[in-house]
Amino acid sequence: MNNLLQVENPRLVTIRLVFAPSLMSLVPPIPAADGPEPVRFEVCTAEHCFYVFDALYCALTPSTKPIAPTFPDEKYPLFVTWNTIRPGRSPRLRGCIGTFDPHPLHEGLAEYALISAFRDHRFRKIAKSELPSLECGVSLLTDFEDADSYLDWTIGVHGIHISFPHPSMLNSSSSGAPSPLSSSSYLPRITSRQTFSATYLPEVMPEQGWDKTDAVDSAIQKAGWTGTITEDIRRSVKLRRYQSRKHHVDWDEYVAWRNEHGPEFEI
Repeated sequence: MNNLLQVENPRLVTIRLVFAPSLMSLVPPIPAADGPEPVRFEVCTAEHCFYVFDALYCALTPSTKPIAPTFPDEKYPLFVTWNTIRPGRSPRLRGCIGTFDPHPLHEGLAEYALISAFRDHRFRKIAKSELPSLECGVSLLTDFEDADSYLDWTIGVHGIHISFPHPSMLNSSSSGAPSPLSSSSYLPRITSRQTFSATYLPEVMPEQGWDKTDAVDSAIQKAGWTGTITEDIRRSVKLRRYQSRKHHVDWDEYVAWRNEHGPEFEI
C-alpha cells in the first residue's frame, strides 16, 4: 500500500501522502465556560486495543472468529504499535505502521493490526508463540494545524510533520553564481526536485529530551538530508502539528477481555 507509514525507533515515520484539510479538528469542541457540563469523551480506549489484539489473534488462529466491535466506526488517522514486554526493562518495538489517511476504525484498526504485525520490513512477522509477550498500542491522530514556523508547536502536546524542498533550491540567485549546496560533493544522491518529509509522534520529543530545534533537525536528517542543517533549511520547513490520543493493553488484559466476550483460547 502506498499510504503505509513505518515507524522507526522511536516511532519515526517517513510521509508518503498528503494531509486532508478536513483533519483540522477531529475531537468534539469544548463548550463555553458558562455552558453545560461537557460530556466526557475518550477518543482512544482499551476497546480499540482489544479489537486490534483480537484481529491478530484470530489471524494466527484461523478456527477462531473475531469479536464484533462495539465502539463507534468513526474515521481517524491511526497507528498500531506492537511492543515486546520484557520484565524489568522498557518495552521493545516489535512493529509499528500507521497512516495519516483517515480510516473508519472498524476496518482501519483490523487492517493495520495485521499490517504492523506482518509487514513492517524491519522485523520478521509476529508468530503466534510471541502473543503472550506482546503489548498493543493504538494511536488516533487529531487536531491537525498548519504551523506559522518550524518552532510553532508545543513539546509534549504536538506531533510534527515536516516537509521541505531540496536545499539546493534555496540559494539560487539572479547572478547565476552557483550555491555551495549545488556541488555534487555536498549533495546526497537524490534528485534536486525531491521534497523531503518525515514525522514524529508527540511522545517522541519528551522521551528523547529534545527541544524544538533538536526535533526538527532530527526529522530533517531522518527525512533523508545528509548535508549541513542551516537556519535557511529550517526556515524552509513547512510544519504541520497534530495531537495523538493513545491507549495500550498487554496480553493478560486482552485474554481477560476475550474470555469475557468470546470462546476460550486456543493458545
